[in-house]
Amino acid sequence: MAEDRVKRNQELIEKAKSVIREAFGQVKSEEIAVTWTGGKDSTTNLWLVRQVCLEENYDLPHVITIDEGDAFPEITDFLVCISQKWHIDLKWLCNFDVLAACLSHLGNTVQVNRLNERNREELKRIDFTEDSFVFEAESYAGNHLMKTVVLNQFIEENNIKMVFTAVRRDEQPARRKDQYFTHKEGGYLMPEHTRVTPILDFMERDIWDNIQLHQLPYCSLYEIGYRSLGARTTSNVAEVGIPAWKQDLENTVERAGRRQDKEKAMERLRNLGYM
Repeated sequence: MAEDRVKRNQELIEKAKSVIREAFGQVKSEEIAVTWTGGKDSTTNLWLVRQVCLEENYDLPHVITIDEGDAFPEITDFLVCISQKWHIDLKWLCNFDVLAACLSHLGNTVQVNRLNERNREELKRIDFTEDSFVFEAESYAGNHLMKTVVLNQFIEENNIKMVFTAVRRDEQPARRKDQYFTHKEGGYLMPEHTRVTPILDFMERDIWDNIQLHQLPYCSLYEIGYRSLGARTTSNVAEVGIPAWKQDLENTVERAGRRQDKEKAMERLRNLGYM
């Protein structure tokens, strides 16, 4: 790897670690949660948090993953494998009420009146007024109920003050103006907390450089051409048979293989508490 890329990687790591140390200087480890999807970015983010904890003798915070009801089995296997290897007590979050209403089957209809009070109120909060909806993890209603709601509930129930997320500025237009620390005001069904984004300045190439330089694990789906991993049925291979890191990362869109109606609604979803 070229010397300038190695130097950039070192600078990015040091900046990320300084952000993480600053966060740990403000709250206790048990008041922090780290989100982990099993993707390249969140694995890098978790690795950095774990490295700082080892260096500074901090307790590892809560590590959480959200089961949206449409996961790649390869990602599930990866999460289990690395959790064991890194000695992580991974907490799996899932909106079981929604899954029960659709019999855990994508494409089934969910009757709103069969949902619990919290989920019905959450649908009102996003101005959903229909009597039913088809269960799709990446639809507007599905994304909110399966991801944002369970994250907010975890924050509430565990008195979480800070949530580390693997947001990068270059990944999505709605994230370009993000800061390292973003305070989220509390409100109805919205717990007050601060979002912390240590890898904000990493670009897609930087993530793969870091994985290579530090021999980090990654999900096997990247080897067959996926660049961005979301729900199983709505994520597509970017270039078949070409590993993600060998593709034209600088001149093509990273999330082009993701469901685009969700991408267009990203700003609104984030205002509701999505990452």
